[in-house]
Amino acid sequence: MGSYGRGFTLGCCLLLAIAWGPALSLVPRGQQEQLEWEEKEELPPPLDHEKRDEETHEKHTTSQGEDLPMSRCYRCCDPGTPVYQTIPPPQINITILKGEKGDRGDRGLQGKYGKTGSTGARGHIGPKGQKGSMGAPGDRCKSHYAAFSVGRKKPLHSNDYFQPVVFDTQFVNLYEHFNMFTGKFFCYVPGIYFFSLNVHTWNQKETYLHVMKNEEEVVILYAQVSDRSIMQSQSLMLELREQDEVWVRLFKGERENAIFSDEFDTYITFSGYLVKPAFEP
Repeated sequence: MGSYGRGFTLGCCLLLAIAWGPALSLVPRGQQEQLEWEEKEELPPPLDHEKRDEETHEKHTTSQGEDLPMSRCYRCCDPGTPVYQTIPPPQINITILKGEKGDRGDRGLQGKYGKTGSTGARGHIGPKGQKGSMGAPGDRCKSHYAAFSVGRKKPLHSNDYFQPVVFDTQFVNLYEHFNMFTGKFFCYVPGIYFFSLNVHTWNQKETYLHVMKNEEEVVILYAQVSDRSIMQSQSLMLELREQDEVWVRLFKGERENAIFSDEFDTYITFSGYLVKPAFEP
């Protein structure tokens, strides 16, 4: 090689030194020495991407029982692995940015009612409770008993109008079912009742009375005009409903109608009692 060839080679070396100077200044010292050492070696011809990937895979794949390969250095121009370590992003403590708790907001509107669900399974029978205390006594008007017996000590006679027989003596009046002011028995307990009427006739006067159920004539007690006064009686059984009334009425006739009594003895009596309540079998 002549002098011209040597000058050309020196010029090329100077140009390479000028071009690689800045790049070598950015590489760490250890890596720079490694790069200088590798430059002295003969560089293999460049391979295509497929062969390079296969060689890289074979180098990093180790068989069972072999030691792992030691870490190798990469050139800055090699793809895949960066030269510089990635700096992690800064972490911000969100708790220091949390503000104070705000006021409670207004209550929203009530939503629509959902559809009614299916009936659930029946639960287990609970334990038996304790015995309760005794209740208050019931209404006496609904009692299972009813009975009365009343009398009259004053005589009564009239042929002008119908008039109820009012009694002035009370023998029995259970639960006050018999009204002494009106002379009527009021039915509070429906059922079968027995009634009995006893009177004393008046000499030379007719005796004519009816046992009434509400406004209906049920039975008659009658005695013709006679020179002698006698005792007359009438009895019957009636099926009464609640609020029915039973009473005695003096009948209006063509002749004078009368019944006898005095203040010393009781000649007129009217009695009744419940035989069987309607709700009993």
